[in-house]
Amino acid sequence: MIHLSGMDASFLHLETPEMPMHVGSLQIADLPDGYAGDYYEDVKRWMASRMHLASVFQRKLALMPFDLANPVWVDDEDVDLDYHVRHVILPRPGTKQQLEQYVARLHSSLLDRSRPLWEIYVIEGLNTGQVAVYSKMHHSAIDGQAGVAVAKALLSPTAVPPAIKPQRPRPRTNQYQLGVAELAGAALSNAVMQSIKLVRSLPVVARALADLVAPVSETDGRRRVALPKGFSLGPKTPLNVAITNQRAFAGRTLPLDEVKAMAKRTGTSLNDIVLAICAGALKRYLADYDCKPDKPLIAGVPVSLREAGNTDPNNQVSMMLVSLATNVADPIERLKAINESAKAGKKLQGTVKPAMPTDFPSLGVPWLMTGLVSLYGRSRLANRMPPIANVAISNVPGPQFPLYFAGARLANFFPVSIPGHGIALNMTVQSYNGMLEVGLTACRRAVPDVADLGDYVVQEHQRLLATISALEAPAAAAAPAVAKPPPARRKRAAPKPVLAVAAPATNGHDAAAAVPSKRRAAKTPLRAVAAKRTRKAPAAAANA
Repeated sequence: MIHLSGMDASFLHLETPEMPMHVGSLQIADLPDGYAGDYYEDVKRWMASRMHLASVFQRKLALMPFDLANPVWVDDEDVDLDYHVRHVILPRPGTKQQLEQYVARLHSSLLDRSRPLWEIYVIEGLNTGQVAVYSKMHHSAIDGQAGVAVAKALLSPTAVPPAIKPQRPRPRTNQYQLGVAELAGAALSNAVMQSIKLVRSLPVVARALADLVAPVSETDGRRRVALPKGFSLGPKTPLNVAITNQRAFAGRTLPLDEVKAMAKRTGTSLNDIVLAICAGALKRYLADYDCKPDKPLIAGVPVSLREAGNTDPNNQVSMMLVSLATNVADPIERLKAINESAKAGKKLQGTVKPAMPTDFPSLGVPWLMTGLVSLYGRSRLANRMPPIANVAISNVPGPQFPLYFAGARLANFFPVSIPGHGIALNMTVQSYNGMLEVGLTACRRAVPDVADLGDYVVQEHQRLLATISALEAPAAAAAPAVAKPPPARRKRAAPKPVLAVAAPATNGHDAAAAVPSKRRAAKTPLRAVAAKRTRKAPAAAANA
């Protein structure tokens, strides 16, 4: 048996019928030319041959008596592929909207805890001739980074992958569930080990907490907690309510090279651009409902706690709060504010990271946590309490080459994630093969028109790209041309002209001027772009 960590088990304890705690993905695949087989049967054979490459597919939960401690993982000796891999045919005409609606319905139901916590649906009948694959897996077994590792076990970089060594036969114990005494003993011994680990970590936690405290104030001599500048709770919006078990989903695609170019030109990060695009889309969406809060929306951004190279199939994640600056009308100024807030959040995250345990004693925790979550949801306190975060936004890096699943080439790879009480919308972005795949998962009661929000994401991307490009053009035109002097030995040769462009910058300061035409144009730092916009605003102004 394998004990769940405290963080892994918390996703089980937080789960209610209204708030399923599984993550998923929607993959749209191109079948090989002239394909005449049964893709559903191909997927079952594919899973049977590769399931052993990731333990999550062959283990299930063994619950503790009376939920007095966290459950443990045990091997499932008889995985029923006909249950876990299912077949769906969309009704005509088989549009993308129908596919998204069906995926939302599948994402609404809880996973069966008596079986391994995963399901795969092969969806046919699309009017494009493609086939879709929707999969879901419980968050207690996997986080975003570990999900990429599991995907590598199931997906192949070629249509005909190299042969996989079959799984060795395992001895069967014919024991469906562990005994009460065995489970109780395991819970007690695990609690003792967790307590010892917690005590040993106390000095590190104490140092991290001490680093959070600012220097002694000159006015009253007291030490103050160093929270990010300008931090406050988010405003109340229609997104911040108690949710139901009904889901809505929309998937959209953005060109990754354009997002990277915007980040380079403005001296920001790809994450900053993603947050700015989401902020603009949310600003427009809420304005449709006459919701224009004076305070900026706050995004809860998951942050990985993994060390480099760690691919353990468990959860090592924390949360960072970032201002989306939705109270700023100018998109460039908004991007600048997001960049500054993200930097402050990362600095705070780095300080408190040692104080974030991923494991802790669990005796009595399941019973207490499950009761509190149920009370919070049914009392609808989320409708009345000020939100710590208004929306969840995450960015998961993925492979930049095409992948194949059971012989079909994946054209799209949309993430499907988890909304929660008080945060009815989750905006997850995953990069794949030169694209940013945006998955919007929401409570259908709170965000019934999530497809409109998806369209706004695409439009805000185009708008921010046009704004940055328009600001760069005058700067490039105004840069002085520099002529290359003729070679010393060829005095009669005419000088060769070069292309003058806006100068690159270092640490926000202007550098000197021109580069040869064969070189790539240098980026314009965000401060220079913002300053240029302040002197002369372009025609494409932001929505108030």
